[in-house]
Amino acid sequence: MAASIHAINSSIVTVKDYKAFVMGEMVMVGHEKLIGEVVRIDADKASIQVFENTGGLKVHEPVMATGKPLAITLEPGLLGNIFDGVLRPLKSQSGELSIYISRGMGAADIDTEKSWPVKITAGLGAMVSEGALIGEIHENDSITYKIMIPIGISGKLTYLAGSGDYSSKDKIAIVEDVKGHTHDIYISQKWPIRQPRPVHTKETVSEPLITGQRVIDTLFPIAKGGTAAVPGGFGTGKTMTQHQLAKWSNADIIIYIGCGERGNEMTGALEEFSELIDPRSNRPLLERTVLIANTSNMPVAAREASIYAGITVAEYYRDMGYDVAIMADSTSRWAEALRELSGRLEELPAEEGFPAYLTSRLASFYERAGVVNNLNGTSGSLTIIGAVSPQGGDFSEPVTVNTKRFVRTFWALDKNLAYARHFPAINWLTSYTEYVDELAPWYAENVSANFIKNRAEIIKLLSREAELMEIVKLIGSDALPDDQKLILEISKIIRIGFARQNAYHSIDTYTTFEKQSMMMEIILELFEKSKALADKNVPLNLMLGESVYSEIITIKDRVGNDDVNIIAGFKDKISEFYNRLLAKEAL
Repeated sequence: MAASIHAINSSIVTVKDYKAFVMGEMVMVGHEKLIGEVVRIDADKASIQVFENTGGLKVHEPVMATGKPLAITLEPGLLGNIFDGVLRPLKSQSGELSIYISRGMGAADIDTEKSWPVKITAGLGAMVSEGALIGEIHENDSITYKIMIPIGISGKLTYLAGSGDYSSKDKIAIVEDVKGHTHDIYISQKWPIRQPRPVHTKETVSEPLITGQRVIDTLFPIAKGGTAAVPGGFGTGKTMTQHQLAKWSNADIIIYIGCGERGNEMTGALEEFSELIDPRSNRPLLERTVLIANTSNMPVAAREASIYAGITVAEYYRDMGYDVAIMADSTSRWAEALRELSGRLEELPAEEGFPAYLTSRLASFYERAGVVNNLNGTSGSLTIIGAVSPQGGDFSEPVTVNTKRFVRTFWALDKNLAYARHFPAINWLTSYTEYVDELAPWYAENVSANFIKNRAEIIKLLSREAELMEIVKLIGSDALPDDQKLILEISKIIRIGFARQNAYHSIDTYTTFEKQSMMMEIILELFEKSKALADKNVPLNLMLGESVYSEIITIKDRVGNDDVNIIAGFKDKISEFYNRLLAKEAL
Protein backbone atom coordinates (compact mmCIF):
# COMPACT_ATOMS: atom_id res chain seq x y z
CA MET A 1 0.00 0.00 0.00
CA ALA A 2 1.42 3.39 -1.05
CA ALA A 3 1.56 6.26 1.40
CA SER A 4 -0.87 9.15 1.12
CA ILE A 5 -1.44 12.44 2.90
CA HIS A 6 -3.66 12.17 5.98
CA ALA A 7 -3.42 15.76 7.28
CA ILE A 8 -1.72 19.07 6.42
CA ASN A 9 -0.61 21.63 9.02
CA SER A 10 1.21 24.34 7.06
CA SER A 11 4.66 22.86 6.27
CA ILE A 12 3.99 19.67 8.30
CA VAL A 13 2.30 16.82 6.46
CA THR A 14 1.07 13.70 8.27
CA VAL A 15 0.96 10.23 6.72
CA LYS A 16 -1.07 7.53 8.47
CA ASP A 17 -1.05 3.70 8.39
CA TYR A 18 2.26 3.45 6.53
CA LYS A 19 5.27 2.04 8.40
CA ALA A 20 7.98 1.89 5.73
CA PHE A 21 9.41 5.36 6.35
CA VAL A 22 12.60 5.86 8.38
CA MET A 23 13.69 8.93 10.33
CA GLY A 24 15.48 11.55 8.24
CA GLU A 25 14.38 10.00 4.95
CA MET A 26 13.77 12.31 2.00
CA VAL A 27 10.33 11.90 0.43
CA MET A 28 8.38 13.38 -2.47
CA VAL A 29 5.05 14.85 -1.39
CA GLY A 30 1.95 15.18 -3.58
CA HIS A 31 1.50 15.07 -7.33
CA GLU A 32 4.03 17.89 -7.73
CA LYS A 33 6.68 15.90 -5.82
CA LEU A 34 7.54 18.54 -3.25
CA ILE A 35 10.71 17.81 -1.27
CA GLY A 36 10.08 16.64 2.28
CA GLU A 37 11.91 14.98 5.18
CA VAL A 38 10.57 12.53 7.75
CA VAL A 39 11.01 14.19 11.16
CA ARG A 40 8.79 12.09 13.41
CA ILE A 41 7.45 8.52 13.45
CA ASP A 42 4.69 7.35 15.79
CA ALA A 43 3.06 3.93 16.05
CA ASP A 44 0.66 4.51 13.19
CA LYS A 45 1.74 7.75 11.53
CA ALA A 46 4.73 9.73 10.28
CA SER A 47 5.25 13.50 10.23
CA ILE A 48 7.02 15.10 7.27
CA GLN A 49 8.37 18.64 7.04
CA VAL A 50 8.03 19.99 3.51
CA PHE A 51 10.69 22.36 2.19
CA GLU A 52 8.33 24.07 -0.26
CA ASN A 53 5.05 25.94 -0.07
CA THR A 54 2.30 23.42 0.68
CA GLY A 55 -0.48 25.62 -0.71
CA GLY A 56 -2.74 23.54 -2.98
CA LEU A 57 -1.82 20.17 -1.44
CA LYS A 58 -4.81 17.92 -0.76
CA VAL A 59 -5.52 15.00 1.53
CA HIS A 60 -4.96 11.57 -0.10
CA GLU A 61 -2.30 12.83 -2.50
CA PRO A 62 0.59 10.33 -2.73
CA VAL A 63 3.82 10.50 -0.70
CA MET A 64 6.72 8.60 -2.25
CA ALA A 65 9.71 7.31 -0.29
CA THR A 66 13.22 7.62 -1.74
CA GLY A 67 15.04 5.37 0.71
CA LYS A 68 17.75 8.04 1.15
CA PRO A 69 18.36 10.82 3.66
CA LEU A 70 18.04 14.47 2.67
CA ALA A 71 21.23 15.09 0.73
CA ILE A 72 22.70 17.73 -1.55
CA THR A 73 24.86 17.42 -4.64
CA LEU A 74 28.43 18.60 -4.19
CA GLU A 75 29.89 19.52 -7.55
CA PRO A 76 31.87 22.14 -9.44
CA GLY A 77 29.90 25.32 -10.04
CA LEU A 78 28.92 25.91 -6.40
CA LEU A 79 31.30 28.85 -6.15
CA GLY A 80 29.88 32.10 -7.46
CA ASN A 81 26.34 30.74 -7.35
CA ILE A 82 23.28 31.63 -5.25
CA PHE A 83 21.07 28.91 -3.74
CA ASP A 84 17.96 28.49 -1.64
CA GLY A 85 17.87 26.67 1.71
CA VAL A 86 18.16 23.17 0.24
CA LEU A 87 20.85 24.16 -2.26
CA ARG A 88 18.69 24.61 -5.34
CA PRO A 89 20.16 27.29 -7.63
CA LEU A 90 18.30 30.60 -7.66
CA LYS A 91 20.06 31.48 -10.90
CA SER A 92 18.74 29.89 -14.04
CA GLN A 93 21.16 28.53 -16.60
CA SER A 94 20.70 31.78 -18.51
CA GLY A 95 22.03 33.65 -15.47
CA GLU A 96 18.67 35.21 -14.59
CA LEU A 97 18.11 35.55 -10.83
CA SER A 98 14.82 34.74 -9.10
CA ILE A 99 13.92 34.41 -5.41
CA TYR A 100 11.29 31.80 -6.25
CA ILE A 101 11.75 28.27 -7.59
CA SER A 102 9.08 26.35 -9.45
CA ARG A 103 7.21 23.96 -7.15
CA GLY A 104 8.37 20.39 -7.39
CA MET A 105 11.68 21.32 -8.98
CA GLY A 106 13.32 18.84 -6.62
CA ALA A 107 16.89 18.90 -5.38
CA ALA A 108 18.16 20.03 -8.75
CA ASP A 109 21.82 20.11 -9.71
CA ILE A 110 23.35 23.32 -11.00
CA ASP A 111 23.82 22.32 -14.63
CA THR A 112 24.25 18.64 -15.49
CA GLU A 113 25.07 19.42 -19.12
CA LYS A 114 27.96 21.81 -18.52
CA SER A 115 31.40 20.35 -19.20
CA TRP A 116 34.41 21.02 -17.01
CA PRO A 117 38.10 20.69 -17.93
CA VAL A 118 39.23 17.70 -15.85
CA LYS A 119 42.88 16.96 -15.18
CA ILE A 120 43.38 13.38 -13.94
CA THR A 121 46.11 13.13 -11.30
CA ALA A 122 45.78 9.45 -10.28
CA GLY A 123 47.19 6.42 -12.08
CA LEU A 124 45.30 3.42 -13.44
CA GLY A 125 45.61 0.43 -11.11
CA ALA A 126 46.39 2.56 -8.08
CA MET A 127 44.89 1.66 -4.72
CA VAL A 128 42.72 4.49 -3.41
CA SER A 129 40.87 5.03 -0.16
CA GLU A 130 37.86 7.18 0.68
CA GLY A 131 38.53 10.86 0.19
CA ALA A 132 41.55 10.27 -2.07
CA LEU A 133 42.27 12.95 -4.69
CA ILE A 134 42.17 11.58 -8.23
CA GLY A 135 41.76 14.73 -10.34
CA GLU A 136 41.17 18.45 -10.36
CA ILE A 137 39.21 21.10 -12.23
CA HIS A 138 40.33 24.67 -12.79
CA GLU A 139 36.97 26.04 -11.61
CA ASN A 140 38.12 29.67 -11.78
CA ASP A 141 41.27 31.73 -11.34
CA SER A 142 40.84 31.71 -7.55
CA ILE A 143 40.01 28.09 -6.69
CA THR A 144 40.91 24.64 -8.03
CA TYR A 145 38.18 22.04 -7.47
CA LYS A 146 39.54 18.67 -6.28
CA ILE A 147 37.84 15.44 -7.38
CA MET A 148 37.68 13.02 -4.44
CA ILE A 149 36.74 9.38 -4.00
CA PRO A 150 33.38 9.38 -2.17
CA ILE A 151 33.29 8.47 1.52
CA GLY A 152 32.77 4.74 2.04
CA ILE A 153 34.52 3.67 -1.17
CA SER A 154 38.05 2.28 -1.40
CA GLY A 155 39.84 -0.19 -3.62
CA LYS A 156 41.63 -0.39 -6.94
CA LEU A 157 41.17 1.99 -9.88
CA THR A 158 40.20 -0.40 -12.68
CA TYR A 159 39.11 2.33 -15.09
CA LEU A 160 40.31 5.90 -15.38
CA ALA A 161 39.22 8.36 -18.03
CA GLY A 162 41.85 10.55 -19.60
CA SER A 163 42.10 14.26 -18.99
CA GLY A 164 39.45 16.18 -20.91
CA ASP A 165 36.05 17.84 -20.66
CA TYR A 166 33.39 16.02 -18.60
CA SER A 167 29.98 16.86 -17.18
CA SER A 168 28.62 15.72 -13.82
CA LYS A 169 26.84 12.85 -15.63
CA ASP A 170 30.05 11.44 -17.14
CA LYS A 171 31.86 8.58 -15.43
CA ILE A 172 35.55 9.35 -14.93
CA ALA A 173 36.68 6.32 -12.91
CA ILE A 174 35.69 2.90 -11.58
CA VAL A 175 36.85 1.55 -8.22
CA GLU A 176 36.76 -2.18 -7.46
CA ASP A 177 36.64 -2.95 -3.73
CA VAL A 178 38.04 -6.00 -1.91
CA LYS A 179 34.73 -7.85 -2.36
CA GLY A 180 34.85 -7.41 -6.13
CA HIS A 181 32.07 -4.82 -6.23
CA THR A 182 32.57 -1.92 -8.63
CA HIS A 183 31.74 1.73 -7.93
CA ASP A 184 31.36 4.42 -10.59
CA ILE A 185 33.07 7.72 -9.79
CA TYR A 186 31.90 11.10 -11.08
CA ILE A 187 33.15 14.65 -10.63
CA SER A 188 30.24 15.22 -8.23
CA GLN A 189 28.92 13.35 -5.21
CA LYS A 190 25.99 13.51 -2.81
CA TRP A 191 26.16 13.88 0.96
CA PRO A 192 23.42 13.96 3.66
CA ILE A 193 23.35 17.45 5.15
CA ARG A 194 22.76 16.44 8.77
CA GLN A 195 25.74 14.07 8.89
CA PRO A 196 29.22 15.60 9.43
CA ARG A 197 31.81 14.52 6.89
CA PRO A 198 34.46 12.32 8.55
CA VAL A 199 38.05 13.45 9.10
CA HIS A 200 41.24 11.65 10.12
CA THR A 201 42.05 13.81 13.18
CA LYS A 202 41.15 17.18 14.64
CA GLU A 203 44.06 19.40 15.57
CA THR A 204 44.55 22.20 18.09
CA VAL A 205 44.10 25.69 16.63
CA SER A 206 47.37 27.57 16.26
CA GLU A 207 46.93 30.60 14.00
CA PRO A 208 44.37 33.41 13.82
CA LEU A 209 41.83 34.05 11.13
CA ILE A 210 43.26 37.35 9.91
CA THR A 211 40.45 39.80 9.23
CA GLY A 212 42.14 43.21 9.02
CA GLN A 213 39.64 44.54 11.58
CA ARG A 214 41.65 45.91 14.52
CA VAL A 215 39.13 45.36 17.29
CA ILE A 216 38.90 41.72 16.19
CA ASP A 217 42.48 40.85 15.25
CA THR A 218 44.05 42.59 18.22
CA LEU A 219 41.50 42.64 21.03
CA PHE A 220 39.20 39.67 20.37
CA PRO A 221 40.82 37.36 17.80
CA ILE A 222 39.27 34.20 16.42
CA ALA A 223 41.44 31.23 15.48
CA LYS A 224 41.36 29.70 12.04
CA GLY A 225 39.11 26.70 12.63
CA GLY A 226 37.44 28.40 15.61
CA THR A 227 33.93 29.56 16.43
CA ALA A 228 32.49 33.02 17.07
CA ALA A 229 29.13 34.63 17.72
CA VAL A 230 28.14 38.16 16.67
CA PRO A 231 25.06 39.09 18.74
CA GLY A 232 23.38 42.44 18.36
CA GLY A 233 20.05 44.16 18.05
CA PHE A 234 18.62 45.77 14.93
CA GLY A 235 20.95 48.31 13.31
CA THR A 236 24.09 47.38 15.26
CA GLY A 237 26.00 46.21 12.20
CA LYS A 238 25.90 42.38 12.26
CA THR A 239 25.60 42.05 8.50
CA MET A 240 28.23 44.70 7.78
CA THR A 241 30.65 43.04 10.18
CA GLN A 242 30.18 39.72 8.40
CA HIS A 243 30.65 41.41 5.02
CA GLN A 244 34.00 42.80 6.20
CA LEU A 245 35.02 39.38 7.45
CA ALA A 246 33.98 37.76 4.18
CA LYS A 247 35.90 40.30 2.13
CA TRP A 248 39.11 40.57 4.12
CA SER A 249 39.61 37.34 6.08
CA ASN A 250 42.41 35.07 4.93
CA ALA A 251 40.07 32.10 4.42
CA ASP A 252 40.26 30.51 0.97
CA ILE A 253 36.50 30.07 0.59
CA ILE A 254 33.52 31.92 2.10
CA ILE A 255 30.09 30.35 2.63
CA TYR A 256 27.49 33.06 3.38
CA ILE A 257 24.08 31.93 4.64
CA GLY A 258 21.28 34.47 4.78
CA CYS A 259 18.94 32.55 7.07
CA GLY A 260 15.49 34.07 7.56
CA GLU A 261 16.59 37.67 7.04
CA ARG A 262 14.38 40.30 5.40
CA GLY A 263 14.15 40.06 1.64
CA ASN A 264 15.37 43.62 0.97
CA GLU A 265 18.34 43.13 3.32
CA MET A 266 19.28 39.88 1.58
CA THR A 267 18.91 41.54 -1.82
CA GLY A 268 21.29 44.28 -0.71
CA ALA A 269 23.76 41.70 0.55
CA LEU A 270 23.69 39.78 -2.73
CA GLU A 271 24.13 42.97 -4.75
CA GLU A 272 27.07 44.04 -2.58
CA PHE A 273 28.74 40.65 -2.81
CA SER A 274 28.43 40.67 -6.60
CA GLU A 275 30.31 43.98 -6.69
CA LEU A 276 33.05 43.16 -4.17
CA ILE A 277 36.57 42.68 -5.48
CA ASP A 278 38.80 40.10 -3.81
CA PRO A 279 41.80 42.08 -2.52
CA ARG A 280 44.03 39.00 -2.87
CA SER A 281 43.45 38.46 -6.58
CA ASN A 282 41.71 41.66 -7.79
CA ARG A 283 39.00 39.41 -9.16
CA PRO A 284 35.32 39.21 -8.12
CA LEU A 285 34.97 37.94 -4.56
CA LEU A 286 32.11 35.71 -5.72
CA GLU A 287 34.66 33.42 -7.39
CA ARG A 288 35.45 31.99 -3.96
CA THR A 289 32.04 32.53 -2.33
CA VAL A 290 28.91 30.40 -2.07
CA LEU A 291 25.71 32.31 -1.22
CA ILE A 292 22.68 30.60 0.34
CA ALA A 293 19.62 32.82 0.55
CA ASN A 294 16.57 31.82 2.54
CA THR A 295 14.58 34.97 3.25
CA SER A 296 11.82 35.31 5.84
CA ASN A 297 9.09 34.85 3.21
CA MET A 298 10.51 31.52 2.00
CA PRO A 299 9.29 28.19 3.48
CA VAL A 300 10.25 27.93 7.14
CA ALA A 301 11.36 24.29 6.86
CA ALA A 302 13.94 25.21 4.22
CA ARG A 303 15.26 27.88 6.61
CA GLU A 304 15.90 25.17 9.20
CA ALA A 305 17.79 23.10 6.59
CA SER A 306 19.80 26.00 5.15
CA ILE A 307 22.35 26.00 8.01
CA TYR A 308 23.09 22.32 7.44
CA ALA A 309 23.30 22.71 3.66
CA GLY A 310 25.81 25.53 4.05
CA ILE A 311 28.06 23.73 6.50
CA THR A 312 28.03 20.58 4.35
CA VAL A 313 29.35 22.61 1.41
CA ALA A 314 31.96 24.12 3.72
CA GLU A 315 33.11 20.68 4.90
CA TYR A 316 33.37 19.49 1.30
CA TYR A 317 35.82 22.25 0.38
CA ARG A 318 37.62 21.76 3.71
CA ASP A 319 38.19 18.13 2.66
CA MET A 320 39.96 19.43 -0.45
CA GLY A 321 42.50 21.12 1.82
CA TYR A 322 41.08 24.65 1.89
CA ASP A 323 40.54 27.03 4.79
CA VAL A 324 36.80 27.76 4.79
CA ALA A 325 34.86 30.37 6.76
CA ILE A 326 31.09 30.13 7.10
CA MET A 327 28.98 33.21 7.92
CA ALA A 328 25.52 32.35 9.25
CA ASP A 329 23.19 35.36 9.40
CA SER A 330 21.41 34.65 11.60
CA THR A 331 21.15 31.61 13.86
CA SER A 332 18.29 33.31 15.72
CA ARG A 333 16.07 33.05 12.64
CA TRP A 334 17.12 29.41 12.33
CA ALA A 335 16.15 28.82 15.98
CA GLU A 336 12.80 30.49 15.32
CA ALA A 337 12.24 28.03 12.47
CA LEU A 338 12.97 25.19 14.90
CA ARG A 339 10.43 26.68 17.31
CA GLU A 340 7.75 26.99 14.64
CA LEU A 341 8.22 23.45 13.36
CA SER A 342 8.35 22.10 16.91
CA GLY A 343 5.04 23.79 17.69
CA ARG A 344 3.38 22.24 14.66
CA LEU A 345 4.69 18.84 15.75
CA GLU A 346 3.06 19.49 19.17
CA GLU A 347 6.34 18.95 21.01
CA LEU A 348 6.72 20.06 24.61
CA PRO A 349 8.17 23.60 24.55
CA ALA A 350 11.07 24.78 26.71
CA GLU A 351 12.16 28.33 27.55
CA GLU A 352 10.36 31.03 25.48
CA GLY A 353 8.72 28.32 23.39
CA PHE A 354 11.95 27.02 21.86
CA PRO A 355 12.21 23.22 21.64
CA ALA A 356 14.11 21.39 24.38
CA TYR A 357 16.68 20.23 21.83
CA LEU A 358 17.73 23.79 20.86
CA THR A 359 20.93 23.43 22.90
CA SER A 360 21.96 20.16 21.25
CA ARG A 361 21.23 21.51 17.77
CA LEU A 362 23.42 24.56 18.40
CA ALA A 363 26.15 22.32 19.79
CA SER A 364 26.07 19.99 16.78
CA PHE A 365 26.34 22.99 14.45
CA TYR A 366 29.30 24.71 16.10
CA GLU A 367 31.12 21.43 16.77
CA ARG A 368 31.57 20.95 13.03
CA ALA A 369 34.22 23.69 13.09
CA GLY A 370 37.89 22.87 13.52
CA VAL A 371 41.36 22.41 12.05
CA VAL A 372 41.56 18.89 10.64
CA ASN A 373 43.79 16.35 8.97
CA ASN A 374 41.61 15.05 6.15
CA LEU A 375 41.26 11.43 5.05
CA ASN A 376 43.27 12.23 1.90
CA GLY A 377 46.27 13.56 3.85
CA THR A 378 45.58 17.26 3.26
CA SER A 379 44.97 19.79 6.03
CA GLY A 380 42.03 22.15 6.12
CA SER A 381 40.01 24.27 8.50
CA LEU A 382 36.41 25.31 8.98
CA THR A 383 35.68 28.52 10.88
CA ILE A 384 32.10 29.25 11.94
CA ILE A 385 30.90 32.81 12.61
CA GLY A 386 27.23 32.98 13.54
CA ALA A 387 25.24 36.19 13.88
CA VAL A 388 22.62 36.22 16.64
CA SER A 389 19.63 38.59 16.57
CA PRO A 390 18.19 38.70 20.10
CA GLN A 391 14.84 40.44 20.27
CA GLY A 392 15.27 43.92 21.70
CA GLY A 393 19.01 43.34 22.01
CA ASP A 394 18.43 41.15 25.08
CA PHE A 395 21.52 38.94 25.47
CA SER A 396 19.81 36.89 28.20
CA GLU A 397 17.39 35.24 25.75
CA PRO A 398 17.84 31.48 25.09
CA VAL A 399 19.59 31.54 21.69
CA THR A 400 22.30 33.98 22.81
CA VAL A 401 22.82 32.29 26.17
CA ASN A 402 23.10 28.81 24.67
CA THR A 403 25.31 30.00 21.83
CA LYS A 404 27.80 31.37 24.37
CA ARG A 405 28.21 27.83 25.69
CA PHE A 406 29.61 26.57 22.39
CA VAL A 407 31.60 29.46 20.92
CA ARG A 408 34.98 30.65 22.14
CA THR A 409 34.79 34.17 20.74
CA PHE A 410 31.95 36.57 21.54
CA TRP A 411 31.73 39.88 19.67
CA ALA A 412 28.93 41.68 21.49
CA LEU A 413 27.53 44.51 19.36
CA ASP A 414 26.38 47.53 21.33
CA LYS A 415 23.46 49.71 20.22
CA ASN A 416 24.89 52.77 21.99
CA LEU A 417 28.14 52.46 20.04
CA ALA A 418 26.18 51.95 16.82
CA TYR A 419 24.00 55.00 17.45
CA ALA A 420 27.20 56.98 18.10
CA ARG A 421 28.42 55.85 14.64
CA HIS A 422 31.22 53.80 16.21
CA PHE A 423 31.71 50.77 13.95
CA PRO A 424 32.41 47.93 14.32
CA ALA A 425 30.14 48.38 17.34
CA ILE A 426 31.90 45.61 19.29
CA ASN A 427 31.72 46.42 22.99
CA TRP A 428 35.16 45.81 24.53
CA LEU A 429 33.66 45.39 28.02
CA THR A 430 31.20 42.58 27.20
CA SER A 431 33.09 40.83 24.39
CA TYR A 432 35.69 38.13 24.98
CA THR A 433 37.89 35.54 23.30
CA GLU A 434 39.37 32.30 24.63
CA TYR A 435 41.96 31.86 21.87
CA VAL A 436 44.66 34.27 23.09
CA ASP A 437 46.83 31.68 24.86
CA GLU A 438 46.75 29.28 21.89
CA LEU A 439 47.57 32.07 19.43
CA ALA A 440 50.29 33.72 21.54
CA PRO A 441 53.18 31.73 19.95
CA TRP A 442 51.96 32.74 16.47
CA TYR A 443 51.83 36.42 17.43
CA ALA A 444 55.30 36.26 18.98
CA GLU A 445 56.77 34.62 15.88
CA ASN A 446 54.91 36.49 13.13
CA VAL A 447 54.04 39.90 14.57
CA SER A 448 55.85 41.08 17.68
CA ALA A 449 57.19 39.62 20.91
CA ASN A 450 55.29 42.34 22.79
CA PHE A 451 51.98 41.95 20.95
CA ILE A 452 50.12 40.01 23.68
CA LYS A 453 51.50 42.24 26.46
CA ASN A 454 50.51 45.40 24.57
CA ARG A 455 47.06 43.98 23.89
CA ALA A 456 46.58 43.37 27.63
CA GLU A 457 47.61 46.97 28.37
CA ILE A 458 45.12 48.34 25.83
CA ILE A 459 42.26 46.31 27.32
CA LYS A 460 43.31 47.33 30.84
CA LEU A 461 43.15 51.02 29.88
CA LEU A 462 39.68 50.62 28.36
CA SER A 463 38.45 48.81 31.47
CA ARG A 464 39.94 51.52 33.71
CA GLU A 465 38.22 54.18 31.60
CA ALA A 466 34.85 52.51 32.21
CA GLU A 467 35.46 52.61 35.95
CA LEU A 468 36.47 56.28 35.87
CA MET A 469 33.44 57.23 33.77
CA GLU A 470 31.19 56.01 36.59
CA ILE A 471 32.94 58.51 38.87
CA VAL A 472 32.71 61.27 36.25
CA LYS A 473 28.94 60.78 36.08
CA LEU A 474 28.73 61.51 39.80
CA ILE A 475 31.23 64.32 40.38
CA GLY A 476 32.37 65.46 36.93
CA SER A 477 35.75 65.13 35.24
CA ASP A 478 37.21 68.31 36.79
CA ALA A 479 37.41 66.58 40.16
CA LEU A 480 39.75 63.88 38.84
CA PRO A 481 43.50 64.17 39.27
CA ASP A 482 45.62 64.58 36.13
CA ASP A 483 46.84 60.97 36.08
CA GLN A 484 43.23 59.74 35.89
CA LYS A 485 42.29 62.37 33.32
CA LEU A 486 45.24 61.11 31.28
CA ILE A 487 43.76 57.59 31.27
CA LEU A 488 40.52 59.05 29.86
CA GLU A 489 42.43 60.91 27.12
CA ILE A 490 44.51 57.88 26.09
CA SER A 491 41.42 55.66 26.15
CA LYS A 492 39.73 58.15 23.84
CA ILE A 493 42.64 57.72 21.40
CA ILE A 494 42.24 53.93 21.65
CA ARG A 495 38.49 54.10 21.07
CA ILE A 496 38.52 56.56 18.18
CA GLY A 497 41.94 55.99 16.69
CA PHE A 498 42.17 52.22 17.06
CA ALA A 499 38.89 50.41 17.85
CA ARG A 500 36.77 52.46 15.42
CA GLN A 501 37.23 51.50 11.77
CA ASN A 502 35.61 52.83 8.60
CA ALA A 503 34.64 50.00 6.25
CA TYR A 504 34.23 52.42 3.36
CA HIS A 505 37.59 54.21 3.72
CA SER A 506 40.23 53.09 1.24
CA ILE A 507 42.99 53.00 3.89
CA ASP A 508 41.05 52.31 7.09
CA THR A 509 38.95 49.41 5.78
CA TYR A 510 41.80 46.90 6.28
CA THR A 511 44.79 47.03 8.64
CA THR A 512 47.72 44.62 8.53
CA PHE A 513 49.02 43.02 11.71
CA GLU A 514 52.24 45.00 11.38
CA LYS A 515 50.36 48.30 11.35
CA GLN A 516 48.08 47.19 14.21
CA SER A 517 51.09 46.29 16.32
CA MET A 518 52.85 49.57 15.56
CA MET A 519 49.72 51.58 16.38
CA MET A 520 49.45 49.86 19.76
CA GLU A 521 53.10 50.55 20.53
CA ILE A 522 52.80 54.24 19.65
CA ILE A 523 49.65 54.71 21.76
CA LEU A 524 51.24 53.01 24.75
CA GLU A 525 54.48 54.96 24.23
CA LEU A 526 52.47 58.19 24.32
CA PHE A 527 50.77 57.02 27.52
CA GLU A 528 54.05 56.15 29.24
CA LYS A 529 55.72 59.46 28.34
CA SER A 530 52.64 61.46 29.30
CA LYS A 531 52.37 59.56 32.58
CA ALA A 532 56.03 60.35 33.29
CA LEU A 533 55.33 64.04 32.64
CA ALA A 534 52.27 63.94 34.92
CA ASP A 535 54.43 62.41 37.66
CA LYS A 536 56.74 65.43 37.27
CA ASN A 537 53.73 67.74 37.75
CA VAL A 538 53.51 68.86 34.11
CA PRO A 539 49.88 70.08 33.68
CA LEU A 540 47.71 67.83 31.50
CA ASN A 541 46.23 70.79 29.59
CA LEU A 542 49.78 71.65 28.53
CA MET A 543 50.26 68.13 27.15
CA LEU A 544 46.93 68.14 25.34
CA GLY A 545 47.92 71.34 23.58
CA GLU A 546 50.58 69.39 21.69
CA SER A 547 49.73 68.22 18.16
CA VAL A 548 51.08 64.69 18.74
CA TYR A 549 47.78 63.64 20.37
CA SER A 550 45.65 64.63 17.38
CA GLU A 551 48.17 63.20 14.92
CA ILE A 552 48.22 59.76 16.54
CA ILE A 553 44.44 59.55 16.56
CA THR A 554 44.40 59.94 12.74
CA ILE A 555 47.13 57.39 11.94
CA LYS A 556 44.46 54.81 11.05
CA ASP A 557 43.27 56.65 7.93
CA ARG A 558 46.32 58.77 7.07
CA VAL A 559 49.04 56.12 7.02
CA GLY A 560 48.75 53.21 4.61
CA ASN A 561 49.61 49.60 5.40
CA ASP A 562 52.82 49.89 3.36
CA ASP A 563 54.01 53.02 5.21
CA VAL A 564 54.47 51.67 8.73
CA ASN A 565 57.90 53.35 8.85
CA ILE A 566 55.95 56.61 9.19
CA ILE A 567 54.29 55.20 12.33
CA ALA A 568 57.70 54.24 13.71
CA GLY A 569 58.71 57.87 13.24
CA PHE A 570 56.11 58.90 15.81
CA LYS A 571 58.41 57.54 18.53
CA ASP A 572 60.80 60.39 17.73
CA LYS A 573 57.89 62.87 17.83
CA ILE A 574 56.82 61.55 21.24
CA SER A 575 60.39 61.86 22.55
CA GLU A 576 60.57 65.45 21.26
CA PHE A 577 57.20 66.20 22.87
CA TYR A 578 58.42 64.72 26.19
CA ASN A 579 61.73 66.59 26.19
CA ARG A 580 60.13 69.88 25.17
CA LEU A 581 57.53 69.84 27.96
CA LEU A 582 60.10 68.65 30.47
CA ALA A 583 62.31 71.61 29.56
CA LYS A 584 59.36 74.01 29.91
CA GLU A 585 58.60 72.64 33.35
CA ALA A 586 62.22 73.05 34.38
CA LEU A 587 62.03 76.74 33.43
